[in-house]
Amino acid sequence: MGYIDASAEVATSKGKDKKRPFDSILNFRDVGKTINDFLGEKRLAECRFYRSARPDDATASDRDRLRRECNIKTVMDLRTATEHIDQAKKRQLKLGDSALSQSSGDVAESVKMPGINYLEVNVNGKGFERGLLWKLSYWNIAKLVTLMALGYRIEAISILGREVMLPRGLIGLGFDSIDLCGPEIAECLRAFTEEEKYGVLVHCTQGKDRTGLITALILFLLEIPLDAITNDYMMSEQELQPEMEARLIEIKSIGLTEDFARCPKDWIAEMDRYLREKHGGVRAYLKAIGFSEEDQEKVIDRLKA
Repeated sequence: MGYIDASAEVATSKGKDKKRPFDSILNFRDVGKTINDFLGEKRLAECRFYRSARPDDATASDRDRLRRECNIKTVMDLRTATEHIDQAKKRQLKLGDSALSQSSGDVAESVKMPGINYLEVNVNGKGFERGLLWKLSYWNIAKLVTLMALGYRIEAISILGREVMLPRGLIGLGFDSIDLCGPEIAECLRAFTEEEKYGVLVHCTQGKDRTGLITALILFLLEIPLDAITNDYMMSEQELQPEMEARLIEIKSIGLTEDFARCPKDWIAEMDRYLREKHGGVRAYLKAIGFSEEDQEKVIDRLKA
């Protein structure tokens, strides 16, 4: 299923599900191996570029394996400040659970792993937020601002969810990310130009759409066939099943449907089409957002087999 061989072997030796080789990290895979396995040929370097859902709750064993087996030196976190705050609150509740026993040490351990470089890029940053906000009517903007000021954050976000995000859908929001998040995307990609940063693990909360976009842009640049990129993206839907029920509750609370927990089959093809039709292709797009041709070649050299 696209995981590094060492992880699969360790998971098997411990009697664990080979499809989920870590104790507490969902949606983890070696992007290079996933692509190579699908294509039946070695197109990408392996053990260099990984993706996952948030690794915040990684156990001591997980952390050791990330460092030792995957040789991860950089963790790229694409989440918003709000997501960090929410996750910290959940972690605090977990720490206060008197039912915790032997796992307490794992939970109490710092979220950040010693010896690993952390790069935090809110890839859907201020430009993206403003872009969505201005799609609201003036009345709804006033309601949203008032609710936020009064501390009703979920109710405020649900206005944006119902009025903007739901009509746009995951594909439309992907287009918005391409158009509105250029500086943040360029910042993410620059990490892949530096040899000392490898191996790189990219994640957001689920490791599905924001992580999927960064992954797709890199794979487009490397001229990987669309069906292979689509396969990599679609894997997230199955890999996130353990959190699906909780995720659906969160999604519905902000006015969205269960479609936002899925992976549209045409998402990758639509991102590729949009880049070609509106921006002249991935290379022209990357150059336009400040990611030079020289840097593009560095990424290709670092990740090709």
